[in-house]
Amino acid sequence: MTVTAYVAVGEELDPQHAEIITATLPLVGAHIDEITKVFYSRMFAARPELLRNLFNRGNQAQGAQQRALAASIATYATHLVDPKLPHPAELLSRIGHKHASLGITADQYEIVHEHLFAAIVEVLGADTVTAEVAGAWDAVYWMMARTLIELERNLYAEAGVDDGDVYRRASVVAREDDPSGAVLLTVRSTGRPFATFRPGQYVSVGVTLPDGARQLRQYSLINTPADGDLTFAVRPLGEVSNWIRANVQAGDVLDVTVPFGDLPDPEAHHRPLVLVSAGIGITPMVGILEHLAAVAPATSVTVWHADRSAVTHPLKDRQRELVAALPDATLEVWYEEADADAREGLLDVSAVELPDHAEVYLCGGNGFVQAVRAQLQERGVPNERLHCELFSPNDWLLA
Repeated sequence: MTVTAYVAVGEELDPQHAEIITATLPLVGAHIDEITKVFYSRMFAARPELLRNLFNRGNQAQGAQQRALAASIATYATHLVDPKLPHPAELLSRIGHKHASLGITADQYEIVHEHLFAAIVEVLGADTVTAEVAGAWDAVYWMMARTLIELERNLYAEAGVDDGDVYRRASVVAREDDPSGAVLLTVRSTGRPFATFRPGQYVSVGVTLPDGARQLRQYSLINTPADGDLTFAVRPLGEVSNWIRANVQAGDVLDVTVPFGDLPDPEAHHRPLVLVSAGIGITPMVGILEHLAAVAPATSVTVWHADRSAVTHPLKDRQRELVAALPDATLEVWYEEADADAREGLLDVSAVELPDHAEVYLCGGNGFVQAVRAQLQERGVPNERLHCELFSPNDWLLA
């Protein structure tokens, strides 16, 4: 089943509310960064455990999480007042999967609502945020919230867990240090085994840092689900990933969630695949290649990867081994530094052959994904055949 099918698309905004949203959307949009900054400040002052134990402190410090929340709500509101625009179902699906991987539950939407609407009044003023304006934006918020709550409940049910009960204690059974500096960890549940997963999915990993905060990060799975173990690669960037690289060894125990992620099953298309990545964005692509090598080796696969150099290229040898093992697979690599085994410069879609009617999977940093997505669209790849994953809270960029 396509996971985005869980996203409700039939709810419509009351015409009177739509009129108010249309009139106030520019004002809210002009102040949205300030509103969300005040919102998070208020919420974390009232509930400091959320910053210590749930929200990514690095993203908060950089402002990424604030911008993500603001832009996601604005994108949803824009669709509600102009239904001719594409429905943001894929945006909501990506958010829902990330929420499920963090164990978000329905009651937490009440907390967000309380502090978000207090922030709107504080920034715009009570004279502007009349009862009618507040009511219209309240309707938008709860329509989006209900859609996400329903999606997340379905995801929990599909995973066979109670709402929010996604964490498992898992023993590290193997650690491998990749030449690129990434660390590959294989974990095994100490209790009920991890369920099967689709290629391209990810887990959240929780660690307790020296200051006592329990912080979470998400990592893509790079193995096949045959034996019940989970293997993921950690690039040493940010406090959690650096702590894992410096401290975690075989025999240690981590908090690891059951897998989530809405990249579609690559076998479902019955079309050629193009796997495009940069940096650590290679991880879901390696997971897909592992899956194809195990169960669908005849699949036609084109693999493109971009990196700074051969030294920084994660899982380089395994990627080449997997491509060589697939009889109808090809690999093109771009390095910013000159190298005899790669094209020099940035990935250029116009410079390589693009299979007809291919399903494209794309993963990397914000700038890379946006740039390559635009190039692929110029080459005629429609959005329904372009499947993106961002390793940041910026899914609204792809709406």
